[in-house]
Amino acid sequence: MQIIPNEKTEARARVRGKVAIVAGAGAIGEGWGNGKAAAFVYAKEGAKVFCVDNRLAAAEETVSLINEIGGEAIAWEADVCDENAVKQLVDACVARWGTVDILHNNIGGQGTGRQLDTITVDDWNETFSRNMTTTMLTCREVVPYMEKNEAGGAIVNISSIAGIRHLNVPTAVYSMTKGAMIQFTQNIALQYAKAGIRANCVLPGYIDTPFIKRIVDGRPAYEYKGFETADAYRAARDEIIPSGRMGTGFDVAYASLFLASDEAAHITGTHLVVDGGVTATAPGV
Repeated sequence: MQIIPNEKTEARARVRGKVAIVAGAGAIGEGWGNGKAAAFVYAKEGAKVFCVDNRLAAAEETVSLINEIGGEAIAWEADVCDENAVKQLVDACVARWGTVDILHNNIGGQGTGRQLDTITVDDWNETFSRNMTTTMLTCREVVPYMEKNEAGGAIVNISSIAGIRHLNVPTAVYSMTKGAMIQFTQNIALQYAKAGIRANCVLPGYIDTPFIKRIVDGRPAYEYKGFETADAYRAARDEIIPSGRMGTGFDVAYASLFLASDEAAHITGTHLVVDGGVTATAPGV
């Protein structure tokens, strides 16, 4: 099956001349994660991209790929849970390129609190901070610059289908944060609509990224799901999706590109599901 879009999709200068900050622009392993693909696509489509990650090497790898296609990007290491670090990275971006037109928030992850009897206060707070406080901090720091722009700006926050439906496995804390992301985004969209600032969420479903093969406490993550190999885990996920496959980082990136571009000038305060149809399904009997 040929999967389109991908890294070779023809560019059309859809965000030419814009400045984008991508928080979470690296990948956790080899391959295309959502944030890495988004940074690459924004650059390919003409934006200058400030690539932020808490692992500098990961951000630098993304910048290297952007440089290879003739794009312009900067790698920046930061813990985006830290409000001082967020201020510093936004200030650095503005000092280099004058403003921020696009903010893309891709930081997040699952904690240990999947069901009520496994939730701890520390896990609750840590997961909320990573998945939600990071988004609040970047938005709070960037919006004043967008207000000064003649054309405002666009915020794209990456939530999840877990924010609007149950996934048939417990994901209590993660789902809480992703639902919060949707409502937070809608609120700031309405607050700043008259300033020309748009804010929307993208809700990925099951996406095939390096995250699938990450190591958790010395074991591959898929083993915790009961699978012996990453390929077996992928096949099981593909099978439940009406389109017949998981999405890729580029499926998420191009949905984000649309929302960030002027093509979506009348779209704000909403969310776009990218899931191959799985959210529309229901368990059989």
